[in-house]
Amino acid sequence: MADEGDVLTDLNLDPAAGANGADNQPVAGIISQYIKDMSVENPNAPASYQWQSQSAIDLQFNIAANPVNEEIHEITLKVNVTAKCDEGNLYLIELAYGGLVGMRNLPEDASHHFLYAEAPRLLFPFARRVIADAVRDAGYPPMMIDPIDFNGIYLQQIQQRQAEQGGDMAPVGNA
Repeated sequence: MADEGDVLTDLNLDPAAGANGADNQPVAGIISQYIKDMSVENPNAPASYQWQSQSAIDLQFNIAANPVNEEIHEITLKVNVTAKCDEGNLYLIELAYGGLVGMRNLPEDASHHFLYAEAPRLLFPFARRVIADAVRDAGYPPMMIDPIDFNGIYLQQIQQRQAEQGGDMAPVGNA
């Protein structure tokens, strides 16, 4: 098994790719992924299985990025799903799905984009499956969450921050 210093090498990165063996090529990738924390509540079972009213689903998500060391960050997708109907709560699922991301030799704007747009995009299908299975295991039809455009959300938030900081200026670098 590789030690922490060899993790990025295990991603098929060639340290000799740079001039004279220097490791200066920009690289990024997912090292591992895991369920960090999960809660499934089915508070009104078995009565809730008999309820006939239409359910309303509230889906919320958040992205956190925390450095583990200079080259590794932990990305956490926090997903909360609440299903309610007229009679009461059907279920509540809270998931913190984590992933370790390795990055080396990336400019700051590229690493920020990778942490908050690309890595969540890569992790989300797995978190979505965990949610679908948890809803099914609670006794309801699996919840199929639509894909999320993390890149679009990221760009929207960057543009919003730029507008707040500089009035109605157009973002620099967009064509």
